[in-house]
Amino acid sequence: MIKALFIMLIAMSFIPAGDAASKVMTSELGVAPVYVVWTRFVIGALILLPFTWRAGLCVLWDWRVWFRASLVAGGISCITQAIKFAPLADVFGAFFIAPMISFVLSVWLLKERARLVQALLVVLGFVGVLLIVRPGFETWQGLGWAVIAGCFYGAFLTASRWLAGQVAIGGLMLTQMVGPTLLITPFVLGNFPQITPQIAGLTLVSGACSMAGNVLMLFAYRMQEASKLAPFVYFQLLSAVVLGWAIFGDLPSALTLLGMGLIVVAGSAVAMLQSRRPIALGTERA
Repeated sequence: MIKALFIMLIAMSFIPAGDAASKVMTSELGVAPVYVVWTRFVIGALILLPFTWRAGLCVLWDWRVWFRASLVAGGISCITQAIKFAPLADVFGAFFIAPMISFVLSVWLLKERARLVQALLVVLGFVGVLLIVRPGFETWQGLGWAVIAGCFYGAFLTASRWLAGQVAIGGLMLTQMVGPTLLITPFVLGNFPQITPQIAGLTLVSGACSMAGNVLMLFAYRMQEASKLAPFVYFQLLSAVVLGWAIFGDLPSALTLLGMGLIVVAGSAVAMLQSRRPIALGTERA
């Protein structure tokens, strides 16, 4: 468990690091967000292709994997747009509406069973998101994109659960990278920056850190039950706070920190409850 936890914490540090590199490119160097998104998927596809190309061929004509790929393409595109305008930690806090969206969609569309207390915790987590976003304030431009990104990613998580056991993981991983690359390619044409050593290095860091974080997370999940490791996904919020302060000098407000705390508490509690045998939502007795 200690080894799996260590790998999980490293993974949850890599993902915000990749987004920090993206923020430097988009907000400080004037690089188009679509270029950052496209190169992130290209780098991931090139890393995965030698290991998963056979599994990818097996699902080439399955519309479901391409639908799932379009969801992750929308999510990453929106969050890259968000970090251009808003502080890194705030964006990650708003983005964590994703597990709540996934919970609702899984109960609604996949007919998964859940406790009433889980639904109440989801509402608590949503209150945390509202404390971070605070609709109507000047930061809404960036955090609005983060909320949309979270909605896309929540749908992506639900689609992943839908296809679990039906499609080989190698096929899912490869199409998750190749699909968005193909979808975004028409939009990146004409938006390539002048490649300097700095932009080339940041591009590599952005793509490699994101890919490494997701791969390490899969390794951790293979070593321990997902329900035991799920609460540590929220370590991304702490990593985002530290990176945002160290690189950009941004510190979250008191309301943002309170919102993050509610999200962590609610999300961790839902994860622990999901590790137990659930009962149908609405059938609990008072």
